[in-house]
Amino acid sequence: MKNIIFYIFSFLFTLTLWAQEKSLLQPGTYSGVFEKGNFKDDISFTLQKENEIWTVSFTSLKQNAIGIPARQVSVIKDSISFILQSDRYTYIFKNKWESTSQRLKGTLFVDEEQVSYSLIQETSVGSASYNKEEVTFHNMDLKLSGTIYRPDNPNGNALVFLTSSGGGDRSGSRAEAIYFAKKGITTFHYDKRGTGQSEGNWQTAKMDDLVEDDINAITFLSNATGISLSEIGIKGSSQGATKIPYLLFKMPSLAYGIAVSCPASSLLESDLNAWKNANSDKLGDDLEAAANLQRKVFQYIGGLIAKEELEKAISENESASWFTAVWIPNLDEVVIDPKLSYSPMTYFDKVKQPLLLIQGSKDEIIPLESHAIISSAIKPSKNEDYQLVLLENANHSMYFVGESDFPYWAALHPEYLEALVNWLEQITGS
Repeated sequence: MKNIIFYIFSFLFTLTLWAQEKSLLQPGTYSGVFEKGNFKDDISFTLQKENEIWTVSFTSLKQNAIGIPARQVSVIKDSISFILQSDRYTYIFKNKWESTSQRLKGTLFVDEEQVSYSLIQETSVGSASYNKEEVTFHNMDLKLSGTIYRPDNPNGNALVFLTSSGGGDRSGSRAEAIYFAKKGITTFHYDKRGTGQSEGNWQTAKMDDLVEDDINAITFLSNATGISLSEIGIKGSSQGATKIPYLLFKMPSLAYGIAVSCPASSLLESDLNAWKNANSDKLGDDLEAAANLQRKVFQYIGGLIAKEELEKAISENESASWFTAVWIPNLDEVVIDPKLSYSPMTYFDKVKQPLLLIQGSKDEIIPLESHAIISSAIKPSKNEDYQLVLLENANHSMYFVGESDFPYWAALHPEYLEALVNWLEQITGS
């Protein structure tokens, strides 16, 4: 009898252990909607386990956060907690895995806020929606590096993301490249010359040089994928947007262009407007006087005036109360940048392809009237496939800057990606 009881007890104990093991946390990618009031974001956690060590990475396309590693990962049975850190906030995530629903149910703690969420485990089939291919191509003797995202179910269309201002590499457009690849569009972006893994020097390059890089990128994508130019569109933001009409004019076979946060002026005037917006509250009535000197600084950097003229203006104004607000670099170290003279306005009236222009009402860099000026410039072309979208409370980077019920994460304007998708569906029919 004792043996029977022992065997029954052993069997039940084994079943209990088996049940516990089945309820333990499972590696994989968990995705869902994080929502608080008027704030909504699609997020995912990728949980991996190797040699009993757990790691977590966080992804949010609307935040351009791809595979951000978490720290202080702690796993106890079917629960996992970890921390993400930004410049301003510490985000503490506490999660519990539910085996019956294949979900992670969790709570985010930040500042004094607590928000609950539920993420479902992705299947291997659902998560494999595109393949990533690292490639290189050339413009003359320069080797440039980029990434092609090939959808598992391509719709025959492609989209190339143009490089923008400064020294940013391809990571700035990575989230959107992935987003549209998941929707069936073959996408391509690359490191601007002199950034990432690309050769060259973007600071000394002229605008024509950068446009030639873009042309070679577009041609390379067409040859590598077999997608004709008539099925390839281009998208650019800020300085990248200013190249859209130029490229559509030079490559009339291209399908369409999308210009986001495009100034209706030279790049110099755009930079000056950004400086004015940043200093208007501080300088008050002295803003225009200070702006006149700041303009001369930009003109010198752009190669439009001689060093002696700028030095004279500095000498005449260095005793002014507003002088310290003017940004003046070491003049002996300035690299002349002729791109500052470039303006997209020369080419808008020559564009025949479909064109989408998107601007935010809270753009801190380009003037609010830019979209109206560009619209007027397009009219002579009689382009009937032109559309303007003005997003309320979107800034230059298309992030939402209005009142938010969850102000701890910066995220894209909720209507931005929707506007792109709706327009592309109309233009491409897919």
